[in-house]
Order: sequence, then C-alpha cells, then structure tokens
Amino acid sequence: MQTEHLLPDQMGMARAAILLAGGQVVAIPTETVYGLAGDARNGEAVARIYGAKGRPSFNPLIVHVPDLETARTIADLTPEAEALAAAFWPGALTLVLPLRAGSGIASLVTAGLSTVAIRVPAHPVAQALLRLTGPLAAPSANASGRISPTSAAHVLDPDGGLDGRIAAVLDAGSCPVGLESTIVGWSQGRAALLRPGGIPAEAIADLLGHPLAHHEPGGAPNAPGQLTSHYAPQAPLRLNATDPAPGETHVAFAAPGPFTLSETGDLAQAAARLFDTLRRADREGRPISVAPIPDHGLGAAINDRLRRAAAPRD
Repeated sequence: MQTEHLLPDQMGMARAAILLAGGQVVAIPTETVYGLAGDARNGEAVARIYGAKGRPSFNPLIVHVPDLETARTIADLTPEAEALAAAFWPGALTLVLPLRAGSGIASLVTAGLSTVAIRVPAHPVAQALLRLTGPLAAPSANASGRISPTSAAHVLDPDGGLDGRIAAVLDAGSCPVGLESTIVGWSQGRAALLRPGGIPAEAIADLLGHPLAHHEPGGAPNAPGQLTSHYAPQAPLRLNATDPAPGETHVAFAAPGPFTLSETGDLAQAAARLFDTLRRADREGRPISVAPIPDHGLGAAINDRLRRAAAPRD
C-alpha cells in the first residue's frame, strides 16, 4: 500500500473523508498527537487500526467526535461529566463513560467493555474532518508501544512508522500540546484519573471541587494508555539522571543542550517537545538518560510517559 500525503485543504480533507467512508485508516492531526483514525462504527475499519499499529485488541480506543451533542448520542454523561465537558471540550480531555445502547460503536473500539472513551478534539483540522465523517476511533498513529507522533513526518518515519501500512496521512504540521489527552473515568461514583495528559489533573480536581482518585495498575486496561510499557524508544532509557553516564545521550530539562525539553523549565514547552526529542535522541544509537522533571501539572503527564517508556519491554 502506498500511503498518500494529504494537505489540510479542501481537496485533502475531501480525500481523507472518502478514504475513511470506505473503511480505510488515515492519520490525522489533533492538538495532542497524530491519531490513526477509522470509522468508529465500522468494525473492519477498526480492525485495520489494530492491524496497522500491531495493537493488542484488549486495549480500547478513544472515539473522537465534533461536539458534546454527538458525544451524548454515544455515551451517558453524568452531571460531573457534563461539567468537565463544558469546561474542557474541545480539548485534551477524554472521558470514560457508560456506552449508550444503540450507539452503533463497533465492539472492537471498546474492547468489549460496557464503557467508551470519548473526547472532542480542539484542532481545527480534526474538527472540520469530524463534521464530514462522524465519530472516528483514533489511537496515536504509531506502531504500538513506540514513541507517539507529533508530526506527519513521525507518522511516516521509516524507522517504526506507518508508511505503507495506512491509506493516508493528513499533514497539518506539528501538534501544539504534544502529549496525549488526560483520561478521567468513574469508579463507584468517584471520578478517577486513568491517565495524566494534556490537561493537568489539578485543574480537573479544582473544577470538581474534590481530589481525583487514582487508577491502580494491573489487569486488563479499562482505558487507553494504561499498558506498563508504552511510548518507548529503541534505546534503553534511564530516568532522573542529573548527569549522563559515559556513552549516554542526555535529555536535559531547564538547561541548554542539543536534546533539551525546555531551556527555561517551561512544562508546556517540555510536553510539546517530549516525543520529538526522544525520537532524535534515539537516532543517536546510544542509551538515553533524562534529567529529573518536576512532578506537578503537565510534569506529571511527562513523567508518566517517561516511566512507561523506560519500563521493561515484553
């Protein structure tokens, strides 16, 4: 298969919509990372997502929709979910909610669970495409477990990318947030942080007026992004390294260098640079060390990705 490179103009958007309507998969930009999109109501299209990524089918996908009204046709929103949606949608927040009967969402999307992960992306290209296509299932557009893509070039990277395995990539430049969405679900009526991401957990807790419960690892995933080993470069990764060891490529924070997340210690800049910097460091062909990152705000999401990237691989 030859992967088409589409521009986000009228012709490119129309072509992407035609491919998606035909059950093909297309890498699309969002504000978080590039997603590998397929028609969320077409089981064969969803199977192509899993096949292209090499993703285990027990790992559920996020459904992307253009607005809250569409989300209500797919999931049952509690009052707290409605409040979060009003505050943070469109944006980098995914809610895990009870799947509405008759939604038509393919069972592969939810990995057979009674809940569905859903969000309204803020990226204008994603918004425009969703209004042409309807709900799209879209995990990150990379081989499963590898570093997430924040540009079309990452999607097509000959080293571990998806070139030749998907129908097209819709290229709208770099993703401004650069980390996957924050995921919130509910357990026994209490809101829980299932994955830190592009919206700080503190902002969500402030809106709800109470702290979030935290997901306990173990067992099959009940939301995307929960596998222990994920977002990984080829090279081994050492975390919280104040100084590089001989032979390591060092990723700095709040310091200058060829592989720095933010010279000024800006966590938003560090989040936006994280995956691209890991890719560039990985191309050096040496073990990678990463400086300590503050573990608050977006730093908690950065550290989550780094811990998973450094975890033992199966």
